[in-house]
Amino acid sequence: MAKLLEGKPIAQKIKEGIKQEISALGKKPVLASIQVGGDAGAEAYAKSQKKTADALGIEYQFHKLAQDTIEDKLVGFINQLNVDESINGIIIQMPLPAHIDYKKISQFISPEKDVEGIHPANIGKIVFGKADLLPCTPAAVMELLNETGMDLYGKEVVMVGHSEIVGKPIALLLLDKFATVSVCHIGTSKAGKLEEHVKKAEFLIVAVGKAGLIKGEWVREGAVVIDVGINRVEGKIVGDVEFEEAEKRASIITPVPGGVGPLTVTMLMRNLLKAAKLQQK
Repeated sequence: MAKLLEGKPIAQKIKEGIKQEISALGKKPVLASIQVGGDAGAEAYAKSQKKTADALGIEYQFHKLAQDTIEDKLVGFINQLNVDESINGIIIQMPLPAHIDYKKISQFISPEKDVEGIHPANIGKIVFGKADLLPCTPAAVMELLNETGMDLYGKEVVMVGHSEIVGKPIALLLLDKFATVSVCHIGTSKAGKLEEHVKKAEFLIVAVGKAGLIKGEWVREGAVVIDVGINRVEGKIVGDVEFEEAEKRASIITPVPGGVGPLTVTMLMRNLLKAAKLQQK
Protein backbone atom coordinates (compact mmCIF):
# COMPACT_ATOMS: atom_id res chain seq x y z
CA MET A 1 0.00 0.00 0.00
CA ALA A 2 1.39 3.38 -1.04
CA LYS A 3 2.42 6.09 1.38
CA LEU A 4 0.22 9.20 1.01
CA LEU A 5 2.11 12.33 -0.02
CA GLU A 6 -0.01 15.17 1.33
CA GLY A 7 0.49 18.80 0.39
CA LYS A 8 -0.77 20.48 3.56
CA PRO A 9 2.20 19.72 5.89
CA ILE A 10 4.67 20.77 3.18
CA ALA A 11 2.69 23.97 2.54
CA GLN A 12 2.68 24.73 6.27
CA LYS A 13 6.46 24.39 6.47
CA ILE A 14 6.96 26.71 3.45
CA LYS A 15 4.46 29.24 4.85
CA GLU A 16 6.45 29.49 8.10
CA GLY A 17 9.55 30.37 6.05
CA ILE A 18 7.62 32.94 3.98
CA LYS A 19 6.23 34.54 7.15
CA GLN A 20 9.73 34.95 8.61
CA GLU A 21 11.12 36.41 5.38
CA ILE A 22 8.24 38.90 5.10
CA SER A 23 8.92 39.95 8.67
CA ALA A 24 12.59 40.56 7.75
CA LEU A 25 11.56 42.43 4.59
CA GLY A 26 10.31 45.35 6.65
CA LYS A 27 7.18 45.98 4.59
CA LYS A 28 4.12 44.06 3.50
CA PRO A 29 4.26 42.73 -0.07
CA VAL A 30 1.13 43.71 -2.02
CA LEU A 31 -0.79 41.31 -4.28
CA ALA A 32 -3.39 42.76 -6.66
CA SER A 33 -6.08 40.29 -7.69
CA ILE A 34 -8.40 40.96 -10.66
CA GLN A 35 -11.73 39.22 -11.20
CA VAL A 36 -13.89 39.98 -14.24
CA GLY A 37 -17.55 39.06 -13.70
CA GLY A 38 -19.13 37.13 -10.85
CA ASP A 39 -18.00 33.53 -11.25
CA ALA A 40 -18.58 31.80 -7.88
CA GLY A 41 -15.56 29.47 -8.24
CA ALA A 42 -13.22 32.39 -8.97
CA GLU A 43 -14.62 34.28 -6.01
CA ALA A 44 -14.10 31.30 -3.68
CA TYR A 45 -10.49 30.90 -4.90
CA ALA A 46 -9.85 34.62 -4.36
CA LYS A 47 -11.19 34.32 -0.78
CA SER A 48 -8.84 31.39 -0.14
CA GLN A 49 -5.93 33.47 -1.48
CA LYS A 50 -6.88 36.40 0.76
CA LYS A 51 -7.08 34.14 3.82
CA THR A 52 -3.56 32.79 3.12
CA ALA A 53 -2.23 36.29 2.39
CA ASP A 54 -3.65 37.69 5.65
CA ALA A 55 -2.07 34.84 7.64
CA LEU A 56 1.34 35.55 6.08
CA GLY A 57 1.34 39.32 6.49
CA ILE A 58 0.63 40.05 2.80
CA GLU A 59 -1.69 42.84 1.66
CA TYR A 60 -4.31 41.43 -0.71
CA GLN A 61 -6.10 43.94 -2.96
CA PHE A 62 -9.19 42.53 -4.67
CA HIS A 63 -10.44 44.33 -7.80
CA LYS A 64 -13.74 43.17 -9.28
CA LEU A 65 -14.55 44.39 -12.79
CA ALA A 66 -17.91 44.13 -14.54
CA GLN A 67 -18.78 41.04 -16.62
CA ASP A 68 -18.97 43.16 -19.81
CA THR A 69 -15.49 44.71 -19.34
CA ILE A 70 -13.82 44.71 -22.78
CA GLU A 71 -10.25 43.47 -23.35
CA ASP A 72 -8.83 46.95 -23.93
CA LYS A 73 -10.25 48.23 -20.63
CA LEU A 74 -8.83 45.22 -18.77
CA VAL A 75 -5.40 45.77 -20.40
CA GLY A 76 -5.57 49.44 -19.36
CA PHE A 77 -6.27 48.42 -15.76
CA ILE A 78 -3.40 45.90 -15.78
CA ASN A 79 -1.08 48.62 -17.08
CA GLN A 80 -2.08 50.87 -14.18
CA LEU A 81 -1.06 48.12 -11.75
CA ASN A 82 2.17 47.48 -13.70
CA VAL A 83 3.35 51.08 -13.19
CA ASP A 84 2.12 51.33 -9.59
CA GLU A 85 5.31 50.82 -7.56
CA SER A 86 3.34 49.87 -4.43
CA ILE A 87 2.04 46.70 -6.17
CA ASN A 88 4.42 43.70 -6.14
CA GLY A 89 2.31 41.07 -7.86
CA ILE A 90 -0.72 40.72 -10.13
CA ILE A 91 -3.03 37.73 -10.57
CA ILE A 92 -6.05 37.37 -12.86
CA GLN A 93 -8.75 35.07 -11.50
CA MET A 94 -10.06 32.38 -13.80
CA PRO A 95 -12.35 31.83 -15.59
CA LEU A 96 -12.63 35.07 -17.54
CA PRO A 97 -15.79 35.85 -19.55
CA ALA A 98 -15.86 34.19 -23.01
CA HIS A 99 -15.12 37.45 -24.86
CA ILE A 100 -11.70 37.83 -23.16
CA ASP A 101 -8.70 35.79 -24.35
CA TYR A 102 -6.73 34.83 -21.20
CA LYS A 103 -3.56 33.82 -23.10
CA LYS A 104 -3.47 37.23 -24.78
CA ILE A 105 -4.34 39.18 -21.60
CA SER A 106 -1.78 37.42 -19.36
CA GLN A 107 1.02 38.69 -21.63
CA PHE A 108 0.25 42.27 -20.57
CA ILE A 109 1.22 41.63 -16.95
CA SER A 110 4.75 42.86 -16.26
CA PRO A 111 7.05 39.76 -16.04
CA GLU A 112 8.41 41.16 -12.74
CA LYS A 113 4.88 41.15 -11.25
CA ASP A 114 3.72 37.91 -12.85
CA VAL A 115 3.26 35.88 -9.65
CA GLU A 116 1.58 33.04 -11.56
CA GLY A 117 4.80 32.62 -13.58
CA ILE A 118 2.91 32.35 -16.88
CA HIS A 119 4.27 35.33 -18.85
CA PRO A 120 6.23 34.08 -21.92
CA ALA A 121 9.38 35.73 -20.51
CA ASN A 122 9.09 33.71 -17.27
CA ILE A 123 8.17 30.47 -19.06
CA GLY A 124 11.15 31.04 -21.39
CA LYS A 125 13.54 31.35 -18.45
CA ILE A 126 12.67 27.78 -17.41
CA VAL A 127 14.39 26.54 -20.60
CA PHE A 128 17.64 28.10 -19.37
CA GLY A 129 17.16 26.98 -15.75
CA LYS A 130 17.03 30.66 -14.72
CA ALA A 131 13.37 31.11 -13.70
CA ASP A 132 12.66 33.23 -10.61
CA LEU A 133 8.86 32.97 -10.84
CA LEU A 134 7.71 29.44 -11.68
CA PRO A 135 4.10 28.64 -12.62
CA CYS A 136 2.39 27.67 -9.35
CA THR A 137 1.27 24.13 -10.17
CA PRO A 138 4.64 22.99 -11.61
CA ALA A 139 6.36 24.55 -8.56
CA ALA A 140 3.98 22.57 -6.30
CA VAL A 141 4.72 19.33 -8.18
CA MET A 142 8.48 19.86 -7.85
CA GLU A 143 8.08 20.48 -4.08
CA LEU A 144 6.18 17.19 -3.75
CA LEU A 145 8.86 15.32 -5.71
CA ASN A 146 11.53 16.93 -3.54
CA GLU A 147 9.67 15.79 -0.42
CA THR A 148 10.01 12.13 -1.49
CA GLY A 149 13.78 12.50 -0.98
CA MET A 150 14.33 10.46 -4.16
CA ASP A 151 16.90 11.37 -6.79
CA LEU A 152 15.39 11.98 -10.23
CA TYR A 153 18.75 11.59 -11.99
CA GLY A 154 18.33 9.14 -14.90
CA LYS A 155 14.90 8.01 -13.71
CA GLU A 156 12.05 7.23 -16.13
CA VAL A 157 9.53 10.04 -15.62
CA VAL A 158 6.27 10.15 -17.56
CA MET A 159 4.36 13.43 -17.74
CA VAL A 160 0.78 12.95 -18.96
CA GLY A 161 -0.55 16.31 -20.17
CA HIS A 162 1.27 19.03 -22.11
CA SER A 163 -0.46 22.31 -21.31
CA GLU A 164 1.56 25.52 -21.52
CA ILE A 165 1.33 26.26 -17.80
CA VAL A 166 1.49 22.75 -16.29
CA GLY A 167 2.74 19.85 -18.43
CA LYS A 168 5.37 21.61 -20.54
CA PRO A 169 6.99 23.58 -17.66
CA ILE A 170 7.07 20.43 -15.47
CA ALA A 171 8.81 18.51 -18.27
CA LEU A 172 11.46 21.25 -18.55
CA LEU A 173 11.99 21.36 -14.76
CA LEU A 174 12.42 17.58 -14.73
CA LEU A 175 15.00 17.77 -17.53
CA ASP A 176 16.95 20.15 -15.28
CA LYS A 177 17.10 17.31 -12.75
CA PHE A 178 18.50 14.99 -15.49
CA ALA A 179 15.41 12.78 -15.46
CA THR A 180 14.57 10.84 -18.63
CA VAL A 181 11.26 12.50 -19.51
CA SER A 182 8.45 11.24 -21.75
CA VAL A 183 5.55 13.64 -22.37
CA CYS A 184 2.22 12.04 -23.26
CA HIS A 185 -0.85 13.82 -24.64
CA ILE A 186 -3.97 13.21 -26.74
CA GLY A 187 -1.81 12.05 -29.65
CA THR A 188 -0.27 9.33 -27.45
CA SER A 189 -3.74 8.25 -26.36
CA LYS A 190 -5.15 8.18 -29.90
CA ALA A 191 -2.17 6.10 -31.05
CA GLY A 192 -3.05 3.60 -28.30
CA LYS A 193 0.33 4.03 -26.57
CA LEU A 194 -0.62 5.71 -23.30
CA GLU A 195 -0.74 2.48 -21.26
CA GLU A 196 2.66 1.41 -22.64
CA HIS A 197 4.29 4.69 -21.52
CA VAL A 198 2.59 4.79 -18.11
CA LYS A 199 3.71 1.22 -17.33
CA LYS A 200 7.41 2.15 -17.60
CA ALA A 201 7.17 5.24 -15.33
CA GLU A 202 9.20 5.22 -12.13
CA PHE A 203 7.68 8.65 -11.52
CA LEU A 204 4.24 9.36 -13.00
CA ILE A 205 2.75 12.87 -13.12
CA VAL A 206 -0.73 13.35 -14.55
CA ALA A 207 -2.34 16.73 -15.33
CA VAL A 208 -5.15 16.33 -17.85
CA GLY A 209 -8.46 16.95 -16.09
CA LYS A 210 -10.13 13.67 -17.07
CA ALA A 211 -11.35 11.45 -14.23
CA GLY A 212 -9.95 7.92 -14.25
CA LEU A 213 -7.89 8.48 -17.41
CA ILE A 214 -5.01 6.46 -15.95
CA LYS A 215 -6.07 2.96 -14.96
CA GLY A 216 -4.70 1.80 -11.61
CA GLU A 217 -3.34 -1.46 -13.06
CA TRP A 218 -1.14 0.52 -15.48
CA VAL A 219 0.90 1.92 -12.58
CA ARG A 220 4.31 0.31 -12.23
CA GLU A 221 5.02 -1.48 -8.94
CA GLY A 222 6.79 0.94 -6.58
CA ALA A 223 6.17 4.04 -8.76
CA VAL A 224 5.72 7.56 -7.36
CA VAL A 225 2.40 9.02 -8.57
CA ILE A 226 1.62 12.75 -8.55
CA ASP A 227 -1.99 13.37 -9.60
CA VAL A 228 -2.64 17.01 -10.52
CA GLY A 229 -6.13 16.37 -11.94
CA ILE A 230 -9.22 17.79 -10.24
CA ASN A 231 -12.55 16.44 -11.45
CA ARG A 232 -16.02 16.45 -9.93
CA VAL A 233 -17.74 13.07 -10.27
CA GLU A 234 -21.10 12.42 -8.57
CA GLY A 235 -20.45 15.18 -6.06
CA LYS A 236 -16.94 13.95 -5.20
CA ILE A 237 -13.57 15.43 -6.16
CA VAL A 238 -11.35 12.84 -7.86
CA GLY A 239 -8.08 12.88 -9.79
CA ASP A 240 -7.01 11.67 -13.22
CA VAL A 241 -5.65 8.39 -11.80
CA GLU A 242 -7.84 5.53 -10.53
CA PHE A 243 -6.76 6.00 -6.93
CA GLU A 244 -7.80 2.78 -5.14
CA GLU A 245 -6.05 0.45 -7.59
CA ALA A 246 -3.02 2.74 -8.09
CA GLU A 247 -2.56 3.01 -4.30
CA LYS A 248 -2.03 -0.78 -4.12
CA ARG A 249 0.82 -0.64 -6.66
CA ALA A 250 2.58 2.69 -6.07
CA SER A 251 5.15 3.33 -3.33
CA ILE A 252 4.05 6.96 -2.90
CA ILE A 253 0.88 8.67 -4.20
CA THR A 254 -0.77 12.08 -3.79
CA PRO A 255 -4.40 12.11 -2.67
CA VAL A 256 -7.04 14.15 -4.55
CA PRO A 257 -8.03 16.42 -2.94
CA GLY A 258 -5.18 17.18 -0.53
CA GLY A 259 -2.09 16.56 -2.65
CA VAL A 260 -1.05 19.24 -5.14
CA GLY A 261 -3.94 21.62 -4.33
CA PRO A 262 -2.88 22.88 -0.87
CA LEU A 263 0.54 23.82 -2.26
CA THR A 264 -0.52 25.95 -5.24
CA VAL A 265 -1.66 29.01 -3.24
CA THR A 266 1.51 28.72 -1.14
CA MET A 267 3.61 28.77 -4.33
CA LEU A 268 1.71 31.89 -5.41
CA MET A 269 2.65 33.62 -2.15
CA ARG A 270 6.26 32.45 -2.45
CA ASN A 271 6.39 33.97 -5.93
CA LEU A 272 5.01 37.23 -4.54
CA LEU A 273 7.78 37.32 -1.92
CA LYS A 274 10.42 36.66 -4.62
CA ALA A 275 8.89 39.39 -6.82
CA ALA A 276 8.96 41.89 -3.92
CA LYS A 277 12.63 41.09 -3.22
CA LEU A 278 13.60 41.40 -6.90
CA GLN A 279 11.78 44.75 -7.13
CA GLN A 280 13.58 46.01 -3.99
CA LYS A 281 16.91 45.28 -5.71
